[in-house]
Amino acid sequence: MAQKTKEKKEPPKGSREACARQILDVVPRAMRLLRREMRKEAGQGLSVPQLRVLAFLSGSPGASLSAVSDFAGVADATASAMVDRLVRRELVTRETDPEERRRVCLGLTAEGAALLGRARARARTRVAQNLAVLSGSELASLDDGLNLLRRVLEAAAEAQDRP
Repeated sequence: MAQKTKEKKEPPKGSREACARQILDVVPRAMRLLRREMRKEAGQGLSVPQLRVLAFLSGSPGASLSAVSDFAGVADATASAMVDRLVRRELVTRETDPEERRRVCLGLTAEGAALLGRARARARTRVAQNLAVLSGSELASLDDGLNLLRRVLEAAAEAQDRP
């Protein structure tokens, strides 16, 4: 007796579910490309998590070690070891908070900021090269879509941060 197989029904184009599927499919591909290009600029001695820490500190100067740990999704000891390596490479500064001696304030050195800037520029150049196959109207549509996605994600992050 033949067994009936269930076919997965695709959500209708333009539905929330279809968009969610697209995001879950496309974003990891984009991140792989970005990570690969950024690592090429940063060199083999710098891991993707370390690059992410540099990017985080670029936008959050004075962040604590626990903030880095939360951002990176790692244990405090792992974040501490990662930051130690970045400090030894003179990419990150670590200073004791004068008002709370147990708290460490982290920041980028000029060399760390320059390395991150070069890595980001390389990734942007590579992405722009890949986008050359799109027409002007397709680029405008993509730009609009990405702005919508940014708005939704920022609103979701703000809602999550509220008590």
